[in-house]
Amino acid sequence: MQSETPSQPPEAPLSAQMTWQDVHRSWQRMRSSVTFKLFSMMFLFLFSLIPVAFIQDLVREREGLQRSASEEVNRKWADPQTLTGPILTLPYRKEIPLEKGKVRTITEYLHILPQKLDIQGSLSPEKLHRGIYTLTVYTSDLQLKGHFNAAQFKNLPIAEDQILWQQAFVSTGISDLRGIKETVKLQWGPQSHAFDPGTVTDHLYTSGIHTPVGLSVAQRQKQLNFQIQLKLKGTQKLFFVPVGQETQVKLKAPWPDPSFDGAFLPDSRSISPEAFQANWKVLHLNRNFPQLWQGKQYSFENAAFGVWLIQPHNHYQKVTRSVKYALFFIGLTFLTFFFVEILTGRLVHPLQYLLVGFALCVFYTLLLSISEILGFEKAYATAASMTLLLISAYASGFLKSWPLTAVTGGVLSALYGFIYVIIEQQDYALLMGSLGLFMVLALVMFFSRRLSLEPESGERRT
Repeated sequence: MQSETPSQPPEAPLSAQMTWQDVHRSWQRMRSSVTFKLFSMMFLFLFSLIPVAFIQDLVREREGLQRSASEEVNRKWADPQTLTGPILTLPYRKEIPLEKGKVRTITEYLHILPQKLDIQGSLSPEKLHRGIYTLTVYTSDLQLKGHFNAAQFKNLPIAEDQILWQQAFVSTGISDLRGIKETVKLQWGPQSHAFDPGTVTDHLYTSGIHTPVGLSVAQRQKQLNFQIQLKLKGTQKLFFVPVGQETQVKLKAPWPDPSFDGAFLPDSRSISPEAFQANWKVLHLNRNFPQLWQGKQYSFENAAFGVWLIQPHNHYQKVTRSVKYALFFIGLTFLTFFFVEILTGRLVHPLQYLLVGFALCVFYTLLLSISEILGFEKAYATAASMTLLLISAYASGFLKSWPLTAVTGGVLSALYGFIYVIIEQQDYALLMGSLGLFMVLALVMFFSRRLSLEPESGERRT
């Protein structure tokens, strides 16, 4: 009688035979895969860009605080100024027919612009401080000279008997009357007239001063010379409207960084590290309004020209530009660590990538906060040095190689220097940025030319 052998249990499936060691080895192989590293790095790169959006909002917020401080100073000093005039206005009677033969008489205005206007002025800039913000204001000393020609009172579109000659007045537009420092007088031929606030009519401007000049027959038959001495305060900007048939403006100030703006640029200018001087000459043919008109027909809005007293180192603008390169900067830093991994076999933990990315984002907050105190150049050097030392010290811990740490620090130093040059060279920023990207692409292509998605076992993945 044959003995029965016990039946063997069925063999377990292959998947059930895998141990934790097998899972761990599979994970290690996948983790050391170039493709896995690349996609992991891209994910961490995108995650590191999240703080950049908050930094951009922070820059806008701080810039808004600076504007608020500037507006507060304007309210207490004076707004940017635009000077228009002087202009001679002749009131006249106008009859409007009504029903049943009745007539209503109203007063209208005829505006005459000077034949010649010369403005000579000097600005005395000063810097005011509101908290950590520095704001530029000025006090100007202006002399306006010119004349009205007797021919301008002939062939007027209004009959002489309708014009109220004794109610004629001269007005000058000043955008912010708070800037007037002293009593303003009009030297009208041999006579002197003190200006009063207000404009009588809103045909020409909404803010200004005026004075009655009453024209006699004798005055209308000769050239009428005028002169105005005006001391005017303002903030940053001083503009003029060319109301003369020929307008000449000569302006100077001990300010090394003027920005000439408006409808006309200076015909000649001289700028030195200590001061500037500029001269304008504008003819009536250059502008879009005539020498004489009735009522409210024309606007001076697009004819003004002048100068801005700018602060050349606008750190908020430069910080904003530097933040725009955050994608480029963080991406190249991550790419450096990626090539260190695949070329040397040293593994960099995802958390270490993430912390390096956050350190690069903190650089921009350091740059913003320090630039408000020291200016952009010193802030950039300080923030870059702090970030460079932090990342280099941290990288030396997980790379465990001083040569590799030196290479990483050198790459970061080169990036910081390259970005700074781009920010400073505004006119050639696009050209230099394009050349820099081309060189980076060439280096990436060179170091990645031997990468293999599935390397043979035992071979380095290069």
